[in-house]
Amino acid sequence: MPPQPAQTAESGEGGEFVHPSAKHARKKAIKNAYAIEPISAFYIFLGANLVAALFAPIQDCDETFNYWEPTHYLSHGYGLQTWEYSPDYAIRSWLYVAFHAVIGNIRRLLPHSNKVAEFYFVRYALALVCALCQTLMWRATCLALNPRVGLFFIMALVFSPGNFHASAAYLPSSFAMYTAMLGAAAFMNWRGGIKTSQGMAWFAVGGVFGWPFAIALCAPFVFEEAFFALFSDKERFFEAAIRVFRGVAATFVLVFFDVVVNTFFYRKVEAVSWNIIKYNIFSNTGGPELYGTEPWDFYFKNLALNFNAWFILALLSLPLFLLQKLFTKSTETFQSGLRTVVFLGPFYMWLAIFSLQPHKEERFMYPAYPFLALNAALAIHTTLTIFGNSDPKSLAGKIPAKLKLLVVSLALILFVDLGLARIWGIYSAYSAPLSLYTPLNDMGARGDSVCFGKEWYRFPSSYFLPRDMHAKFIRSEFRGLLPGEFSEARTGFGFFSGTWLPTNGLNDRNEEDMGKYVDLQACVFLVDTQYPEQQKQPGWAPPPNEPDYVADTKHWEEVKCVPFLDAANTPFLARALWVPDWRIIPDRFKRRWGRHCLLKQKQRK
Repeated sequence: MPPQPAQTAESGEGGEFVHPSAKHARKKAIKNAYAIEPISAFYIFLGANLVAALFAPIQDCDETFNYWEPTHYLSHGYGLQTWEYSPDYAIRSWLYVAFHAVIGNIRRLLPHSNKVAEFYFVRYALALVCALCQTLMWRATCLALNPRVGLFFIMALVFSPGNFHASAAYLPSSFAMYTAMLGAAAFMNWRGGIKTSQGMAWFAVGGVFGWPFAIALCAPFVFEEAFFALFSDKERFFEAAIRVFRGVAATFVLVFFDVVVNTFFYRKVEAVSWNIIKYNIFSNTGGPELYGTEPWDFYFKNLALNFNAWFILALLSLPLFLLQKLFTKSTETFQSGLRTVVFLGPFYMWLAIFSLQPHKEERFMYPAYPFLALNAALAIHTTLTIFGNSDPKSLAGKIPAKLKLLVVSLALILFVDLGLARIWGIYSAYSAPLSLYTPLNDMGARGDSVCFGKEWYRFPSSYFLPRDMHAKFIRSEFRGLLPGEFSEARTGFGFFSGTWLPTNGLNDRNEEDMGKYVDLQACVFLVDTQYPEQQKQPGWAPPPNEPDYVADTKHWEEVKCVPFLDAANTPFLARALWVPDWRIIPDRFKRRWGRHCLLKQKQRK
């Protein structure tokens, strides 16, 4: 059968009537609605998210340069500035950044504070918020569908590498994922009344303060409201119109608040949400395609890596549901069936829209991750319902119950193991930048320069540089635009002058600016990665602007080196999953390693 809501208090057990106002009836209804206690679900989500906050590498340099660096500027008065924060373009919201700066500054008030502690404190806060949102969507799933669907929803999220990446990431797409879960929970849970305006408001929060395109995820839910309103009487149609109007009005209030805050920072009226849409859709300078394009199947491959079989189940969820409706008897009403289709809609819609866009990045899928997990949970619930048929006349009914249990258990264990293998593989392969800079606490002087060449995009943020040390760039083979620095002017310019003072050398065409580089002689420290396997290849020679600084012991001394995966020479399976470096593992399956190093310049004669 299709997913059925949990048993209500009015029906009782065995059909016995229980008055819904009775206290024991309300407790029984709550108990029957969930397979586990909500607080237990919250702790499960929180545990998984805290692991991500503590161990997940920064996946995208946009997280560093577009969010951690501006936050560092608000909190500590200096940081790197991308062109998006130039007042000439203003396509990043200072309100979103300010939220996180406030959280980081709370940590400064607590004992044993330092910048690294601020970094992780913000991550822990994001993990907590994400867990709350996940719990609310799980709760709505149990109430609207089935407790078993809720259980699979938990499994699909907490054991997925996708959640490991997204749950504690400081990105608008992660923030939009949080609010999408709150919006979906409001739309899905009709207990206490239809909550269209509340759901729309949550999606608007994610769209206005985070990423405007994420508002599109509420389209299937608004369609549901409109569809039922069209076939209702005038009174219910009017009530639906009022709910939608309230949701739209809440969106305009949020936009106004965002404009006010960004006007303070940019010192001119800026609607950042509109600026983002204008740049991505109507830009005449190249738009996001300047930063790379990918084939249509990019997200299919990426989601298969980050959700393994859960992604396949998510794709099959709607066909499985429709087949079940066609070939099995069901007491489900048309309204209930349509609601299930609506719940399945956001993931398909999001995947289709972004697969058609030339410029693709993994983080663009983050807002749809909870809907992928919901689709997968519904698919496996539907499959188990069919598979668990005990009718001896059916094919499934002829299979022994113990064999069914064994097959299902092994499949779920495989899903979980694949997810954990990738999570550990990602951490062990790419976490070096988060642990490299600890020696700087005991060496160097205040204001020293830490330079980056070809490894500029692995810089985890100025939060890892103590004592006012500044990140600088030396020229490598990269020919795009690197970040500049926020103005540190104070006297006569008021608070946060770097947010509004005119900038030099920033453009929206990804054109290189030579003013971003410093001379190598100015670098006290340097970060570089050495790949021994690449150097063994016949005819290898370093690029002209990317010498092997680690091997240049005449001018540089090694402070600390951490193993870092050599992805170019590691086979696909070892890149996709954790493969142990055991002797029994054939060489063709082993991971190849480089060395991510912090170097200090020797005194030049």
